[in-house]
Amino acid sequence: MHVVVPFSADRPKTRLADELSAAERRDFSEAMLSDVLDALDGVDRALDVTVLATGPVDTAGDATVEIDDRPLTTAVNDRLDTAPTAVVMADLALATPEPLADLLDSEADLAIAAGLGGGTNAFLARDTAFRVDYHGASYRDHLEIAGEEDLSVREVDSRLLAVDIDEPADLAELLLHGEGAATDWLVDAGFELDVGGGRVEVVRY
Repeated sequence: MHVVVPFSADRPKTRLADELSAAERRDFSEAMLSDVLDALDGVDRALDVTVLATGPVDTAGDATVEIDDRPLTTAVNDRLDTAPTAVVMADLALATPEPLADLLDSEADLAIAAGLGGGTNAFLARDTAFRVDYHGASYRDHLEIAGEEDLSVREVDSRLLAVDIDEPADLAELLLHGEGAATDWLVDAGFELDVGGGRVEVVRY
């Protein structure tokens, strides 16, 4: 099975610019990518993993790296001509093999996992009629596309796949629940949780 992991190498995680420098955002993004690739490596089935990057990547491990600086929708759609193909986002730093295996083992024409903000964090397409349209609440749009193509759909409800690390508030989820390279990177960079005053906040020392 082919698995595509899109990765922004040129402008990673711009919404974290108030918390991290450009170089730090790149290092942190590569740590999250490493976590996602480790989780895929732990899935008990043969996977052909491709990192679909906008530029060179240093931490892809054994995965193939393909450079494609076109918009995400175009780049991904060009790789959905062979089924089955899965797409797993590179910022799912809480992902583990178990929910990924649940997604990848689905026999539906489209198995899909939503992000907390309504995006599409991962999917498996077993029918080449499916195409992506990444913008805004893409999860809803992808369900509509599947309906238009009369595809069977399985919605995978997994918190570990729903949490993508985009905003400063998302760092708390990683510090609370993460166990991989991205969490270690945050701790080494001086981030920790402040639970005073009845609120959980991320601070940097």
